[in-house]
Amino acid sequence: MSNAPHRPVYPPLGTLRAFEATARLGSVTAAADELCVTHGAVSRHIRTIEDWSGVQLFERIGKRLKLTDQGRAYRDTLTPAFDAIATASVRLKDASRQKRILIINALPTLAMRWLLPRLGVFQSRDAGIELRLQTSDEPLARMAKGSFHIAIRREMSPMPKGYVAAPFLSETETPVCSPKLARALKLKTPADLIRATLLHADTRPAAWSRWFEAAGVPKLELKSTQQRFDHFYLALQAASDGLGVALGPLPIIADDLASGRLVAPIKGPALASPSYCWVVADDMKDDPAVTSFCAWLEEEGR
Repeated sequence: MSNAPHRPVYPPLGTLRAFEATARLGSVTAAADELCVTHGAVSRHIRTIEDWSGVQLFERIGKRLKLTDQGRAYRDTLTPAFDAIATASVRLKDASRQKRILIINALPTLAMRWLLPRLGVFQSRDAGIELRLQTSDEPLARMAKGSFHIAIRREMSPMPKGYVAAPFLSETETPVCSPKLARALKLKTPADLIRATLLHADTRPAAWSRWFEAAGVPKLELKSTQQRFDHFYLALQAASDGLGVALGPLPIIADDLASGRLVAPIKGPALASPSYCWVVADDMKDDPAVTSFCAWLEEEGR
């Protein structure tokens, strides 16, 4: 004896569609046009249901059809059901065209100066992924793990538990300023910076001290009119505007140097900084969209 679940018996789907269309439109001819079948085929489908059920669905008054009470009740049940099937089918089809959303949480300066100008390249290569860019310099430990798919941070040791990471972009720092300021102050050597206003960023508090140490002038007596900004990109903008000299990261400011908005006039060291890394939660590392974007970051970094 079969243990298969009992399925209710009902007329073939095609007959139900023919009845519903006729009942809704009030005409066998209109139903035939909607379903792209013949008038005779619709009539046969309706007779099939009536024969199967033993219930008359329409009263035939001359050439007109009028729903019986049972026919009207059947229509009122079938029409919402077919509407629900149509809606579900549209959603199913649309799902194949929906883009995968990928949330990138990047450091503000890198996002503005390096990542944003390149995102169009990735989007043209992988149009099925919609990128949503967030900027933050919050440590990963303070961030909700599900609030992003990929984070871009400085190289960390040790890596926070539950994440994997890989470096994709190295960086060096060198003093930069506007061409006009470089000419006015005759900046050529590290010692010439005693004539300049230095621009500092709270996100890189020890950057200038490290650079002067590497340049061999750790005790240089600087002007008292140094300026501080809470974000590094503000210090770089101030340098472009001629307000002073900032430590510019390469290749982050490569476009600014190429266009002449900034110059690097000092003959001194290009000091290495911690590399930029992509960071991904363990449970996302094999996601195809995530691996595609991380591979692209590594290509661009090279």
